[in-house]
Amino acid sequence: MTEKKKEQKQASVFRELLGWVIYILIIVALTYLIITYVGQRTSVRGQSMENTLQNGDQLIVEKLSYRFHDPERFDIIVFPYEYEEDTYYIKRIIGLPGETVQVKDGYVYINGELLESDIYGAEVMEFGGIASEPVILGENEYFVLGDNRNHSSDSRDPSVGVLTRDDLIGRAWVRIYPFKTMGVIKHE
Repeated sequence: MTEKKKEQKQASVFRELLGWVIYILIIVALTYLIITYVGQRTSVRGQSMENTLQNGDQLIVEKLSYRFHDPERFDIIVFPYEYEEDTYYIKRIIGLPGETVQVKDGYVYINGELLESDIYGAEVMEFGGIASEPVILGENEYFVLGDNRNHSSDSRDPSVGVLTRDDLIGRAWVRIYPFKTMGVIKHE
């Protein structure tokens, strides 16, 4: 093999390796951007969102929609639990900014009116927590409840309390496991 062919072969191998390195860097960068700004995978632990979500469900949480519009009542959201690192809670938004939320006789009242459209609570609440008295939500504040209300740590519990918009990581979007219940999660 001539010296020139050796140099050409080495240059060709170097170009191919450089191409692979650039390709891998692009994949890593795109993965980082997607996980940081678009979505992330999370697991449901516990029974607080039964019957909507079950213990062990694997979800994709999308992070984009709240950049373009405000969270809505009954959205299922994910937020970090501040007292335990790498722990996230998943709950349903019940109270919106500027509203007054109260739990009376086991039912949710918004601005003094029974929230009749709340079809998600599996049972009458035994514990009103901080919402036994009216909770006035400020600008960008949200009140959340689990669907399995008597088995949920949510905004009624002082350790969770009222959430701010900045607390919301995103909206539960797709259940990816178990496969028999895979699909888009409905928010009504």
